Amino acid sequence: MSYIEKTVRENLRRELQAVKLYEAAARREQDERRKGILLRLADVERKHAQLWRNKLRELGVEGPVEDDVSGVGEIPEGKSLIELLDDIERIEQGNDAWYQSQRNVIDDPAYTAIYDQIDADEHAHADLAALMGESASPKRRLTRLWAGERWHRNGSGGWVGDAIYGVNDGLGAIFGIIAGVAGYTTNDSTILISGVFGALASTFSMGAGAWLATKSENELQDAELLAERKEIEEDPEHEIEELALLYELKGFETQDAAKIARKIAGDKELFLRTMAQEELGIHETGRGQPWRSATFGGLSTLVGAIVPLIPFFFMQGAAALITAAVISIVAHFIVGALKSRMTVRSWWASGWEMTLVGVIVGGASYLLGELGQVLLR
Repeated sequence: MSYIEKTVRENLRRELQAVKLYEAAARREQDERRKGILLRLADVERKHAQLWRNKLRELGVEGPVEDDVSGVGEIPEGKSLIELLDDIERIEQGNDAWYQSQRNVIDDPAYTAIYDQIDADEHAHADLAALMGESASPKRRLTRLWAGERWHRNGSGGWVGDAIYGVNDGLGAIFGIIAGVAGYTTNDSTILISGVFGALASTFSMGAGAWLATKSENELQDAELLAERKEIEEDPEHEIEELALLYELKGFETQDAAKIARKIAGDKELFLRTMAQEELGIHETGRGQPWRSATFGGLSTLVGAIVPLIPFFFMQGAAALITAAVISIVAHFIVGALKSRMTVRSWWASGWEMTLVGVIVGGASYLLGELGQVLLR
């Protein structure tokens, strides 16, 4: 048996295994709509199996090919639907890597065409089982939700997050700097100058980082939209089918979903925007503004950085350091409480957590400054 024949037999075995898993999952699914989707996904894998079955016949293999393919195995009846969907996920990921490796060793246009077709099908249907609802793998559902949430970071209210995290960064960094320098020297001018230049450096760094991060997210969004536009232009029927399936998963009947998808597809720009939102989680209002992010991020960092420095403009010695520590600790609590607006935690828990972090940073920095004084003098 040649290497090519062994490879094609393994390809067929993998696709038949996927068919069995989807069919087994469909048997365990109680919802008829979800069951229908699983069976349709099984049909996709069955189509892939037929491609390899035909290729075996081209290689001269005679007789019922399925009988010659060992190792497909039966699905244990005790497996739950969630376990089966997890198995499907692992097999699909493994098959993708398996086919990609073949591209590197089999330089034949006929095989490349099969790999391309399988890739296109899997790209369109990879997330469908993960959207099955409560019966899908929690890990896969969360992955999908997180992917969608990526674009909300710069939407309405995004500046609040930039501002809060900027204040937090400036407050923590400069409090650590002045505590460390104060541990090393009692010279008030040195402490103040170190804090001022540290504040300026943090401001510029945060502003530049926020600008680059938002710009990069916009560029990534543009790249995904460009790829989606290309898919719509090259294979519109495939994308219409995908959109219809996505609407089915939202609860529409099959015929209604197909009708809505085809109606939307009549307007190419609307089709692109709809696919971007439904498939990629990209919303028009989610596009970030790099300069706004840089401004809010930089200025808020400066505000946070100035807080620990205020006492050193009016006081000297230990009194200035103690006052700066008290002000910084209180500010840490306030920032932590405000940060709870961006999370699901209570304001007091978030505030005390931030306070503890501030105390640890300040205390550790001061001790390191003292250690530096001992070692360097």
